Amino acid sequence: MEAQSSSVKTTTIKKAKFNKKKNMMFWGWLFITPTLIGLLVLNIFPVFQTVYLSFHNVSTFGQSTFIGLDNYIEMFNDTIFWKSLSNTLLYAGIQVPITIVLSIFAAVLLNSKIKGLSVYRTLYFLPMIAAPAAVAMVWRWLFNSQYGLINIVIGSLGFDANIQWLSDPNLVLWAVIIVGVWSNIGYNMILLLAGLQEISKDYYEAATMDGASKVRQFFQITLPLLTPQLFFVLVTSIISALQVFDVIFVMFDLTNPALASVQSLVYVFFHESYVLNDKGYGSAIIIVLVIIIMIITAIQLVGQKKWVNYD
Repeated sequence: MEAQSSSVKTTTIKKAKFNKKKNMMFWGWLFITPTLIGLLVLNIFPVFQTVYLSFHNVSTFGQSTFIGLDNYIEMFNDTIFWKSLSNTLLYAGIQVPITIVLSIFAAVLLNSKIKGLSVYRTLYFLPMIAAPAAVAMVWRWLFNSQYGLINIVIGSLGFDANIQWLSDPNLVLWAVIIVGVWSNIGYNMILLLAGLQEISKDYYEAATMDGASKVRQFFQITLPLLTPQLFFVLVTSIISALQVFDVIFVMFDLTNPALASVQSLVYVFFHESYVLNDKGYGSAIIIVLVIIIMIITAIQLVGQKKWVNYD
């Protein structure tokens, strides 16, 4: 009787645990359902739709005709595509390293004991809060060749103030790079600052006792222990830089003769899809960009084993 009672009790407990687990799974799935629906509708479905459209010729009235690889063949023979790809890679290759270096510098400074620390952190992070279109409009005024603040400051220092930031083909990409660096330092700085605050002070105390300078401590302690955060910042920064669009769209008009020297792949995608209404060709461009981003990200994931320290 006692054995039978114990068996019944064990079965009841298991059943109660199973029902509790089932109930938790039900509520868990219920709470994430809106997010899943949004992910399917806004992210996953558009990906398949874009792949589908890239193999079709889409008319103005939405009718699509299968044309195979014609959009891709046209794209690889298009000088505008190659120029925009060059602009995008050059922008990412210059903006990302500068932003990361300045972000590390800002994070190290703000990790020290200085007056008004919270104020400085807020000021650095403010560009991330502002709408990209608003940021681009402000910088468009700052870069104005006639009455822009940047040229006024340069002129007050005794230099040539007639700099055509937004119309000189040799300068337009640098203007966008400056805006990109300014906009992203704050976000990266916050991430790196969180990593710095996780580093134990014992390492620095031991290094100081051994006579290590601040510079050596930075390269021997800070950087190696900050590599996980640096890796995350590097991956996200490159992905973001390769998708640059809003700054170019707001700062440069279609009639700007220097537009060809600054337009990115995403800008060309927008122009082809929504200005020229060639959604098939535009979809092919964006698919190539996605493939490029995936390849670069995969290389970084493989390469992290050689320099990222998770210990």
